[in-house]
Amino acid sequence: MLEEIKTPEGGSVIKIPIEDEVKQAYIDYSMSVIVQRALPDVRDGLKPVHRRIMYAMDTLHLASGGKTKKCATIVGEVLGHYHPHGDASVYDALVRLGQDFAQRYTTVTPQGNFGTIGGDPAAAYRYTEAKMSKITEEMVNDISKDTVDMIPNFDDTTKEPAVLPGAFPFLLCNGTTGIAVGMATNMPTHNLREVASAIGAYIDNPDITIDELMHYIKGPDFPTGGIIYGTSGIKKAYSTGRGKITIRSKFTIETAKNGKESIVFTEVPYGVNTTNIIKRIKELNRDKQIEGISDANDESSDRSGMRLVVELKKGAITKIVLNQLFSKTDLQSNFGVINLALVPQVKEGVPPRYDEPGYLTLPQTYLKPEVLNLKQLIMHFVNHRNEVITRRSIYDLKVAKHRMHILEALITAINNIDEVIKIIKESRDTETAKLALAKRFGFDDEQTQAIVDMQLKRLTHLQIEDLQKEIKELQAWIDYLQDLLDHPEKILQLIKDDTNKLAEKYGDDRRTDIVHDEVEEINVEDMIKDEDMVVMVSRLGYVKRVSVSKYKKQGRGGTGSNSTNLLEDDYVNQLFIGSTKDYLLFITNVGRAYWVRLHEIPESEKNSRGAHIKGLLQVGPDEEITTIVSLKEFSDDIYLFMITAKGIVKKVRSSEFINAKTKGIIGLKLNDGDKLISAIQTNGSSEVMLISRRGKALRITEDAVRTMGRASCGIKGMKLSEGDEIASAVKVTENENIILITEKGFGKRISFDLFNNHGRGTGGQRIFGNTESKGEIIGALSIKDSDELVCMTSQGKTLRVKSTDIKEQGQGASGVSIVKISEPDYLVGIDKVQDKKDE
Repeated sequence: MLEEIKTPEGGSVIKIPIEDEVKQAYIDYSMSVIVQRALPDVRDGLKPVHRRIMYAMDTLHLASGGKTKKCATIVGEVLGHYHPHGDASVYDALVRLGQDFAQRYTTVTPQGNFGTIGGDPAAAYRYTEAKMSKITEEMVNDISKDTVDMIPNFDDTTKEPAVLPGAFPFLLCNGTTGIAVGMATNMPTHNLREVASAIGAYIDNPDITIDELMHYIKGPDFPTGGIIYGTSGIKKAYSTGRGKITIRSKFTIETAKNGKESIVFTEVPYGVNTTNIIKRIKELNRDKQIEGISDANDESSDRSGMRLVVELKKGAITKIVLNQLFSKTDLQSNFGVINLALVPQVKEGVPPRYDEPGYLTLPQTYLKPEVLNLKQLIMHFVNHRNEVITRRSIYDLKVAKHRMHILEALITAINNIDEVIKIIKESRDTETAKLALAKRFGFDDEQTQAIVDMQLKRLTHLQIEDLQKEIKELQAWIDYLQDLLDHPEKILQLIKDDTNKLAEKYGDDRRTDIVHDEVEEINVEDMIKDEDMVVMVSRLGYVKRVSVSKYKKQGRGGTGSNSTNLLEDDYVNQLFIGSTKDYLLFITNVGRAYWVRLHEIPESEKNSRGAHIKGLLQVGPDEEITTIVSLKEFSDDIYLFMITAKGIVKKVRSSEFINAKTKGIIGLKLNDGDKLISAIQTNGSSEVMLISRRGKALRITEDAVRTMGRASCGIKGMKLSEGDEIASAVKVTENENIILITEKGFGKRISFDLFNNHGRGTGGQRIFGNTESKGEIIGALSIKDSDELVCMTSQGKTLRVKSTDIKEQGQGASGVSIVKISEPDYLVGIDKVQDKKDE
């Protein structure tokens, strides 16, 4: 029990323990912050400051179709009448309502500098202007019809709304964020069309589940776009009111004329500062925490939209840079959903009433913070609109009945106009006339006042018809309102119709994409331009890719142009052409297989050395790349037909190599002194031509070779003469020819039709004559007339020629000069640039 102490003046003081007083004072302060500042009301979705801004703009008549007014005027109105706090907090709230990167649907139409997504602040409120948007008009519409409770303002000089009528589902569509005492709210934005559909589905079926609601509301839809990865966080947030949603920036890969690539981010996660992102990228690049970036800039503008450009160094692997950017900057961020809002609670008994400013008290309810799921958010909106429409209908019905009451008296008076005029003329004054009319016709005071105020022009025939028409229309309106109040389900249907109309007027397409799979790594291949690249591998292990477009077409017999800068004693021993999106399967001299995506090989200039293969693949110290195979995919239906220098062949499914990646796996067991020469893609039953260095060719069918495992040795494919070995192998293709080329730069075209199918293990037929003087065959291709040929020498000179420039000859012919070569240089490889129209 508290102790009471008498004071000398005759008063009394009650002694209270200090800890109890501090505790109660802190609770009072906490509730004031929670209710009056930090958390939104679930009904209209607004914090007090936002509600007061909208109401103040309405009282200032700042309609969407009218002129704007200085923000200083709006802030002054809010401060002077409704919000006794700092002007900066009010102006900041006003500015945020007008920022299209902060609000999914802006509720303030700004004029002037309202800040940027890069963190630039808004201009001072003496410079900027604003007015209500059309959506704000939907929020305050019908407020004069007793649709919401009006409560005293802070100094009891005027009234303010406890909540707005809020036809627009502000909380779901625009979300909110706020930090109170011991609690916080962080609610995402959504698409109005989806929200309207979900509200309609809830009205049609109040027992609808959250999973069913998610058929309508797919997930948050942020004003800044971006990509949401995974739906588990969305489902948890909608089910429990709390969840974590991962958002990544949208980007494209651009390639400049000089070959350098740039990553261009066109959308960023909600709430991030683009200036800070660029600053962070530059810090990470300076500190070498991200390799491969040459520069980063914000090139955004009103015309081009958002453009955060990260320029990459030559040879940088885009995929690696992207993943580092996502992991170390706000280009990927998590949105922590906390659906905390103030929910009206029905009072039990008579609770304590606080009359001091700063406490919100309602006649029948009080507000309590609650974490809400998706269905509860929709339910509270519908309940609020139900109450608003009910109160509006009661108000309209009251006004209509009052007007009908007056009209009935006027019609009665007109029908008895002579008697009415006589009564009025004989009366001493107005009050006497009113009493006489009331006694004669049974009118009340309002009716008699309307009659004595009636003008003589109302006695015209047209005016009488207007009164009768008004009575008819008014009766229909009264019947409608009464029917609405008698049937609650019709009010719910009206809520549904009103919300759908809002969606039609103000709705737009979804901006934020949702990827349903929980993805850890971005599939950047989809963003990379599909183009042909020349891949070169040197004896010492340097590898690079160069765009085919950088090799100019030349005539047959030229010397070629320099294409690489080699170390002393190094030379190019592999040449390959493939698409940037291909898988490149590298097979070494010891039979191990590795693969990378072609775009992961650093792109270089023609005269550069490139990067070492060990930076991409974990190749052993004694391994050399002997064969490169291009694959669109790894599949059981795609086979690799392998041929060694000693004529051993093997057929294996490409799916066997899916786990090779950078560490490598055994692809072929080789005999001593043997090495893999070629591996070509087939369907498992193709015809294959084996070609030896000394000009022999054997045409066989794959059916003669059974499918084997990766670690098997293979079987005899072609019988070779002493000192001869396999140079190449090609798949026999209809409507194509073979192109052969020798180490001394001679070559020819020859038809497949000149060769018959022979049994496996035989010696084959002559395909090239006089290899002693023209040089041994080093390569062969199956080629169409529309294709082009790229040849490369050991010293890095390249020549690009049309296939039709090379003469078609018979079996014994020794070819024509294709590339002029001076010793000690020699030709090491050929490949083709395929005509894309034929693919």
